[in-house]
Amino acid sequence: MSTVPSPRRGVALVGYRGTGKSTVGRLVAERLRWPFVDADVAFEARYARSIRTIFEELGEAAFRDREQALLAELTAEPGRVIATGGGVVLREENRLALKRFGFVVWLTAEPGVLASRLGRTSSAVHVRPPLTAAGTLGEIAEVLRHRTPFYREASDAEVSTDGRTPSEVAEAVRALLPTD
Repeated sequence: MSTVPSPRRGVALVGYRGTGKSTVGRLVAERLRWPFVDADVAFEARYARSIRTIFEELGEAAFRDREQALLAELTAEPGRVIATGGGVVLREENRLALKRFGFVVWLTAEPGVLASRLGRTSSAVHVRPPLTAAGTLGEIAEVLRHRTPFYREASDAEVSTDGRTPSEVAEAVRALLPTD
């Protein structure tokens, strides 16, 4: 029987939208027999409004304040897998909270792959406001250029999701988890 990894306290997945954080997070949680929390779903349930609505009504700063408060709560509970929002790494306090929480994995994908995935996503839960004036592929490339240093700083490991099934990505994440 193989040893089941036991990360410091928990596992958090970070990365741009469309990298599979929610899908992979559920699978990792199943493999670890831990609870799974999708931070975006928890956020929308907490505020009884969509992220898009909060962005539109209150602006990004107010959204980020609420996101930070929720992340502090989510990372206070050990033994869980958290799929974070794509921009959670923008604030230093959030990067520090993630590092204290446990093992952080940055899920990546090439901009063209992300554009394709996001183009197929039509559910209201996944609809996010545009972050730049550029088109989808241009926006993805621009935002990734800005966020990459923050993802890198926040994470313990990086896993590409290009050309892999969610199950393959989840197994790659699980294999990276420390066993001590």
